Amino acid sequence: MGPDYWMGNGFGFMWIFPVIFLLVFVFFMRGMFGQNNNPNNYGSGHGSSSHRSESAREILDKRFAKGEINKDEYEEMKKALGDDNA
Repeated sequence: MGPDYWMGNGFGFMWIFPVIFLLVFVFFMRGMFGQNNNPNNYGSGHGSSSHRSESAREILDKRFAKGEINKDEYEEMKKALGDDNA
């Protein structure tokens, strides 16, 4: 068991560099593209125009359209939002 046994003629640990490179690459790619899936990332970063959040009025209109709230509740909530003229 000489020094060539552990080092494999000088290339024994060369496999670790591609593995480290791959891990660093995956880490950076996940950081760059993983931000698009964060719902709390309003208007900052990539793809913010395609993932905009709904306004309170849009949510209220959808709830009324689904029948979750009646007309009186809808009008009261619309007034509370300060959106009585629409």
